[in-house]
Amino acid sequence: MFGKILIANRGEIACRVIRTARKLGVRTVAVYSDADARALHVEMADEAVHIGASPVGESYLRGERIVAAALATGAEAIHPGYGFLSENPDFVDQVTAAGLVFIGPSAGSIRAMGLKDAAKRLMETAGVPVVPGYHGEAQEIVLLASKAREIGYPVLIKARAGGGGKGMRRVDHPDDFSEALSGARREAKAAFGDDRVLVEKYVDKPRHIEVQVFGDNFGDAVHLFERDCSAQRRHQKVIEEAPAPGMTPALRKAMAEAAVKAAKAINYSGAGTIEFIVDASQGLKADRFWFMEMNTRLQVEHPVTEMVTGVDLVEWQLRVASGEKLPKPQAEIALSGHAFEARLYAEDAAKGFLPATGTLHHLKFPDAAPQSAAMRIETGVRAGDAISPFYDPMIAKLVVHAKDRATALGALRETLALTEVAGSTVNTAFLAALAADADFAAGDVDTGLIGRHQGALTAIPAPSDETIAAAALAATDAGAPGAAADPWSTLSGYAHFHPLARRIRLRHGEENILARVSARPDGRFQVVLEAPHDAVNTHDLRTMPHTARWPGHVTVFEGAVSYTFTVPDPLAKADEAGPASGSLRAPMPGLVKLVRAAAGDAVIKGQPLLILEAMKMEHVIAAPHDSVIAEIAAEGAQVSDGTVLVRFAEDGQG
Repeated sequence: MFGKILIANRGEIACRVIRTARKLGVRTVAVYSDADARALHVEMADEAVHIGASPVGESYLRGERIVAAALATGAEAIHPGYGFLSENPDFVDQVTAAGLVFIGPSAGSIRAMGLKDAAKRLMETAGVPVVPGYHGEAQEIVLLASKAREIGYPVLIKARAGGGGKGMRRVDHPDDFSEALSGARREAKAAFGDDRVLVEKYVDKPRHIEVQVFGDNFGDAVHLFERDCSAQRRHQKVIEEAPAPGMTPALRKAMAEAAVKAAKAINYSGAGTIEFIVDASQGLKADRFWFMEMNTRLQVEHPVTEMVTGVDLVEWQLRVASGEKLPKPQAEIALSGHAFEARLYAEDAAKGFLPATGTLHHLKFPDAAPQSAAMRIETGVRAGDAISPFYDPMIAKLVVHAKDRATALGALRETLALTEVAGSTVNTAFLAALAADADFAAGDVDTGLIGRHQGALTAIPAPSDETIAAAALAATDAGAPGAAADPWSTLSGYAHFHPLARRIRLRHGEENILARVSARPDGRFQVVLEAPHDAVNTHDLRTMPHTARWPGHVTVFEGAVSYTFTVPDPLAKADEAGPASGSLRAPMPGLVKLVRAAAGDAVIKGQPLLILEAMKMEHVIAAPHDSVIAEIAAEGAQVSDGTVLVRFAEDGQG
């Protein structure tokens, strides 16, 4: 076993690797950028090395700096985590050339599976079923459009390199092909440095089911059963589970055999995932699944496999990379119970899952696992940490395991209801709504489920008067931990012969709220919401919703749903100009990737004006109404949150 390893990654996966390494007595070296100088993974590791500025291209993608850090600290091996350089064969070559061990597959295996088109040709040769489509080298638009017609619409354009839904577009009609191809190529180029694509038949009711495989350096390979990752938004996974609901013995056997065959075809070593697309339109059948791609690394969702098999996949990675054989033969790997993983993101589900930033002023996970279940929280952040625009906005993975799917799903719902985050917009309520969705609960899941139900899944009801009253009371700090038990001393000031009261101003969305909070002799508080609200009494503080007070805000938690109110500073000067109604502002920091209009142009509502690239995704900024553009941001501009991107002429006049 290694004595010391370096982890070429950040956040929750770096913390995850550190925990297993510590269990095995292996010392760890973390690397970090400027933005991560005080990150949790840096604190947890035995040593840490600064490798550059915050952008990934100046830090976590600089292979030569990572290798130098490993050599300087005496590390024997490098664990790549996932993302960044984990599937970069050139980085593997750098590592091995330096006399270090790469904890993962060989560069040759990564190259064999790194390009989707070449991988599918290889799988066809190995006898693994592949999705019908065009996987050739020629990339002329006329040829690709012709192939799409031959395959039959709808089709899927996919980047031949990388994954995670980047460079992927569904096309339903020939007239939309050119525009979709341009977007897919542009996004693929930005994400992977390769704008080549393949075109495949779009399966009507697709299930995304993947098989965990593991190989060693002695020619052996095993599978650790399947995971269902069909619950996706923007082609990215949201809730994963193991095993797949509705899985039949015949399909499991066929998929597992195909996955192991695929791994052995490239002499695979380490943890890998064979991803299949399954046509579920007529139920799960052994002849209706096809190879999509192989992820030659540890997957984000690997904890659900660990929960149902009892295997520590990171431990297996370290053992196999250090020269040991597979810890268990296939016959000793058993499936037990059911597990779910929900990805908690800083994002605004109601706005098309727009990534968010912010400081996590309040972060609280359940103290204990739900009854009859096991729970695991995988995170790389703490309260007070910031969600940076430079990296993926995942806050945590909430993982539960129980004896069966229904019990595990109930545990997931309870875990979500007890998770509290304030300081950034998060997707907790969306995850809870998905976990409660009737189709999802029944296991009737496919990759289009979220899209079909998106309105209902992302809708948040307006806060009730009781919620507003709770926010007003929290704004006084009356119910804060450590507040005096005597309500007369909790509300500052003195009143003689009448109840002590304090007026509170709040803002929620576009609504301004004025409340009057009074302390009562019996230890309760009365909150009166002035017009247009009726009087609301709050009875017992012990029955009040959970709240979090943070600079200039109050957040009220009602299960998985949270409401954040702004608390204006009464001493601050009001912004006389008010919000710029005749402008569009950047919803987050990012790069103006493409500008499609110019000053003086007359535009119509819904017309795309520019593309903002942020958090590894492209976001189309469209005209909110018919107007004339007075000013528009320059292509290539790096903008901060709230920057005016487009200013419209008054009354539509240029």
